[in-house]
Amino acid sequence: MTARWPSWRTDLAISLVSFLGGLVLYAVGGWRMFFGASLWSDAPHWVLLVPMTVMAGCCLLRRLAPGTAEAIGVVALAADTLLGGSLGTALIFTQVVYDACVYGRPWLWRANLFGWVAASVLAAVAGVAASGSWRGVVLGLVVALIAVLPTVTGISVRQYRDQARIQRLRAEETARLAAWERRQAVADERARMARELHDVVANQLSAIAIHATAVLSAPDLSPQLVRQAVTQIRESSVSGLAEMRRMIGLLREDGDAGHADPATRPGLASLPQLVAQARADGLAVDLHVRGLDRALPVSVDFAAHRIVRESLTNAWKHGAGAAVLRVDVDADRVLIETDNALRPDGSTPGSGHGLIGMRERAALLGGTLTAGAEDGRWRLRASLPVRHTEEAGV
Repeated sequence: MTARWPSWRTDLAISLVSFLGGLVLYAVGGWRMFFGASLWSDAPHWVLLVPMTVMAGCCLLRRLAPGTAEAIGVVALAADTLLGGSLGTALIFTQVVYDACVYGRPWLWRANLFGWVAASVLAAVAGVAASGSWRGVVLGLVVALIAVLPTVTGISVRQYRDQARIQRLRAEETARLAAWERRQAVADERARMARELHDVVANQLSAIAIHATAVLSAPDLSPQLVRQAVTQIRESSVSGLAEMRRMIGLLREDGDAGHADPATRPGLASLPQLVAQARADGLAVDLHVRGLDRALPVSVDFAAHRIVRESLTNAWKHGAGAAVLRVDVDADRVLIETDNALRPDGSTPGSGHGLIGMRERAALLGGTLTAGAEDGRWRLRASLPVRHTEEAGV
């Protein structure tokens, strides 16, 4: 990888080349181009090398102090003009004006534009007045060539560089935003997978653990009790494995539940099976449904199934053994309500991940979910919009 050429070396090279070019023009007679004679008749023509040298030195300040360089250049050009005017000094001055517009502050190029245009007009008027002929306007054209033209060129280059810098900053900002969106997508995917894993595995494992604990804590382990418990454990295990396979299939299809087989996709159509499973586990469920035959968007149907299942599991694990479940479906929303008595000690053990997952499901669809203890009972209410989801094409 090659080292970057320092900017001061570029400035020094431009200054040296300008000075050497001016010497060449001086050697071939490119001096006293304006008036043909010095205002000081006794001044030797080599004196013109002094303002030219100062003008070339101004190129060393083109980046460091462009405004100061131009001010010194104006003084050097005025001195050169009084001495008769040389072509080399005028050409170097065009570089000084150009650098002031490119590297100077914004106000400097604006001042240059208006100032040099005014100066060229005044020079044209003065030339006509001094010569008594319209040919004197050539003096204004000379000022325009050595000052206005470099100013316009410098402004154009400056604007191009500013636009390129803005585009580069926008590209960098876009890249940072894309990287942030990728990180956010990964985080959202991890959260979704954690939620699905909790819904699929935690509920079934909890049922297995509760049935196993009940058997182990029973004082009389009769064959019938053991068989009943093992049957429930097996059913929970098989159901958990089936749900795990469904979840893996959904994840492989980018999490779009709509791609799954409708015959096996979880939804409110499986509500009787959920209630039957809860009753088999020992939870007395009082079910009230309305509008269950109404067609629902896939995402709403899937989320409603998960919320019902999680709420029944929580009522079974943390409640007093009975729950009221209401599912009301209409054209605008799906309303899910569960109400169950808390344990006598009022405790609701658990990690809270189930409630977090249910709230996230509702929020993703633009719905709401509230849950909490009140008067010794646990009440949950979820509202999932249907029309909004259908319009969004979810």
